[in-house]
Order: sequence, then structure tokens, then C-alpha cells
Amino acid sequence: MEKTQRPAAQEEIVFGSAESRVSTAISRDVKAGRLRRIAPKLYTTNLMDPPESIVRRNLYRILGRYYPGAVVSHRSALEGGLTRDGTLFLTYKYTKRVQLPGITLRLLEGKGPVEGDNPFMEGLHLASRPRALLENLQPARARGGTPKSWTRAEIEEYLDEIARVHGEEELNRLRDQARNIAPALHLKEEFKALDTLIGSILGTREARLASGAARARAAGAPYDAHRLELFMTLFAALRRAVLPVRPAPAQTPDGLRNLAFFEAYFSNYIEGTEFLVEEAADIVFRGKLFPQRPADAHDILGTYQIVSNSEEMNRVPASAEELIALLKARHATLLAGRPEKQPGRFKEKENRAGETVFVAPELVAGTLMKGFEPYQALDDPLARAMYMMFLVAEIHPFADGNGRIARVMLNAELVHGRRARIIIPTVYREDYLLALRALTRQGNTDPYIRMLDRAQEFTARIDFDDFDRALTQLREAEAFREPHEGRLRISSGAGL
Repeated sequence: MEKTQRPAAQEEIVFGSAESRVSTAISRDVKAGRLRRIAPKLYTTNLMDPPESIVRRNLYRILGRYYPGAVVSHRSALEGGLTRDGTLFLTYKYTKRVQLPGITLRLLEGKGPVEGDNPFMEGLHLASRPRALLENLQPARARGGTPKSWTRAEIEEYLDEIARVHGEEELNRLRDQARNIAPALHLKEEFKALDTLIGSILGTREARLASGAARARAAGAPYDAHRLELFMTLFAALRRAVLPVRPAPAQTPDGLRNLAFFEAYFSNYIEGTEFLVEEAADIVFRGKLFPQRPADAHDILGTYQIVSNSEEMNRVPASAEELIALLKARHATLLAGRPEKQPGRFKEKENRAGETVFVAPELVAGTLMKGFEPYQALDDPLARAMYMMFLVAEIHPFADGNGRIARVMLNAELVHGRRARIIIPTVYREDYLLALRALTRQGNTDPYIRMLDRAQEFTARIDFDDFDRALTQLREAEAFREPHEGRLRISSGAGL
């Protein structure tokens, strides 16, 4: 008995054939229910799964069979495959739209593989980045569905991202490669457009740019566009949130002094500068020196000098330039005891915490300036404080002291707004870090807002007018315990 000829008995996809013997065998298997047709000249042995699923997992095998030597091109090359609506763009021998189950193929007549194109699956090629950029600068005349080309703003943002990650020299390299292949692709006009675009982004030419990130780089203030999206996510959440109002309690001079002491103590302790409370009090109130740990002692003293100064803590930035000046001045005071950490100067090397890589040094100033814009639109002092702390913590503008300076900026907003300050005690450190991590990595704002809300409630309930009484209340709240030893307990103390 004659059997259908196909590569293997278990192959999921069976291709139609012009050979009559094979075609007859396929027809017989279809009638017998052993095969089913899912597209013209395309069959499957899988009688259960949806055709869309079958085509997707066998897509490049299908394309390699029907369109040998085709190049995955245009926006598909930059996006790495299918668009969101299931469209794939291929450069081939002719132009045609082909519909497969769940997928639209857009065949575009053009040149086959050229220098730099990468061998892909099943005999296909993937357009190189220079080629794909040239193709995406072709006019797009899509009538419905996804256009073959990115918008000009999308291309600019992509180029800015390349410069951010790989350096501006990479844009020059891309331009040189595009110049070499443009004649073979008949894309000389598109190269002129790319040349102008890259020149404008690098500031060597003048042209109108559509992307904010590209305009900022051209103006000499490039910023981290991904971080700005994160800041906008927090901004939107803070605009929606109905936050509690906890007025700053009326305090005696001693009360303000004690509050500032514990703020400085805990802010340093959770960063690893660990002293006993009594030792820290000796440093701050009695000027005692610790010859074995002079830099650590100055960290606490430097923080205290800032947060105990009512005039300084009442200052908030009215412009992006003031924000940068405030940060540098406060950082210079904070880390005056560590000259090797370049106090008052932005970082020169990339820094990270675990898997989180913070904003690149060359993008710090621009990202602070751009991130300042949504801050201006927040009215509530607690919302402004929450935003400001995350802005500084996420950018990490300095080589060291970023967490401490971020918390200084947080409380300056609260002091200026006549609201209760926020202290992050030792026992609350993991809650604090996990909330920051959830916002940084997942864009989840709720844990961050809840964490700072709870920390403010805790701080507002402590009576700081008497040092010993405050110390007792903090101990009862388990504030000095390590996170694995206890949990923050909020009493109904006199603060509220």
C-alpha cells in the first residue's frame, strides 16, 4: 500500500507537492482523517491543536520552504520577529500579502542578503541593524494593519538607546556600515536621512528631532528614557493616591535635635555604618572621636549636620538646576569625611546594587533634569517626598551615599510641607529595600507607597521631645532589631 511521502512519520507539518504521486497520497490522508489542511499547500498531522498555534511554532520552517533566501526585514528585523498583531515583514523576489492562520506575511520586493545580514533559521536571513534602519526610513503606506516602518520618533529613540548602552561611537559605526550597503540596496536617499538623523543626535548637524530623548542628547543633556517611564509610573500613582495628612508635631528645640539624631543614626545604620546608640550620641552630642573609624563617625555627623539644620531642611528645588545644586551641596556635607568618594561630585563610573544597574554617569544630569518635570506637578507634600526620594535613589547619582542623600531629600520635602518626617528603622530595612526593588524591577508602586506611609505613621507616633523617652518608644517598637529578629510595631504614642 502506497504511503504519503513526507520527511518523517511524526512531522507536524506536511507540505503540498506538485508531484502527482505525493499530491494523491496527501489527498488520501486528508480524506482518511490522518491529515488536515490548514492553509494552501500546507497540512498537519496534528488533529487537535488550533491551526494558529501549529503555524506559529513551525513558522520559520514554513517560510524557509516557500520563500527560500528571504530576509526578515524592516520593522520585523528590529523587533526580532512578529509584530503585536502577528505581522511579519520579509524582503523577497516580489511583493505580496499572504495570510496564514494567525499570521500575516508581508512580502516586499527587494534585494536578498547583503554584507552584514545574519544567517537565520531554515535558510532565511535576518537584516543587519544598519540595513534594518535604512529600511525603516522608507516611506510607509500601509492601508490598515501595522506599517512596515517605525515612526521617525521610534527610530530616534532607538538610536538614542544605542548611544546610551554602547556609546556614541556605535552610532558612527552604524552609519559607516549603512553607507557601505546603501547602494546595493538602492536606499541612498534613506542613507542621507539616517546620516542627518545620527548627526543631529550627536550634535554635529542641525535637524528637527521628534523624540524627546534624542533632542535631549543633541542638546547635551541625554537622559535615561526607561527610567523616565518608571518615574512617570510613580507620578501617575501618586496623582491618583489619596495620601494621609500627618502634620509635623510642634516640637521643642530638644525635640528637633533628638529627631534629627535618630534620623541620622538609622539612615546610616541601614547602609552599614553601625554604631551603638550611645556611641552615636557621643559622636553627635559630645564630639567624641573614634580613631579606628573616623570616616564612619563623620558619616553620622555629616548626616546630622544636614537634617538638624531647620533652614537647610526647609529648602526644596524650584528648578532642575537647583535640584542638582542642592544634591551636590548636601552630598559634599554628608561625605566630607570620605574624600575618596568624591563628595559633591556626580559619579564617574557605573554603579549597581545586585542585578540593578543604575543610570549611566553621562546620563545622570539629564535624567535628573527630565525627572524633575513631573515632580513640579505634584502638590501633596508626601507625594512630592515619595517621588523625590525614588528619583534620587533610582538614578544613584553619586559613587556612594545615594540612599542617605535620597532620604535627606525625602524629609526636606516633608519639612518644607510642614508634615511629619520619615525614619526608616533597622527592623524595617528589608521592607524598605523590597519595596524599592518592586518599583525598580516591576514598576509596582503600591508596596513603595505603603512602605513610606507606614514609616511616616511610625515616626509621627514617637515623642522626640525627651531623648530617653524616644529611645524607650523606639525599643518598644523593635526599631533597633535586625529584620529577621522582629517586626516594626506602631504604638498609639503621643505623636498622633
